[in-house]
Amino acid sequence: MSIAGFPIGDDDRRIVTSMWTVILILLVLWAVLSIVGFVFEGLLWLAIIGIVLFVGTVIFGIIRQRARRPKA
Repeated sequence: MSIAGFPIGDDDRRIVTSMWTVILILLVLWAVLSIVGFVFEGLLWLAIIGIVLFVGTVIFGIIRQRARRPKA
């Protein structure tokens, strides 16, 4: 397998896997922040920040995935 003509080794697969692990952890963290913000009405700003960060992380993950996909 290769990306952009460069062969992918085990180290590269590990990096991709660890990147998705970090993105998943961030998504869970942002979701928890949003829930806490909505539960405690005084922390509504926390919910808004959590939602913005959640959406940003999803967009970042999609962009990174498309960039790593081999061009046909």
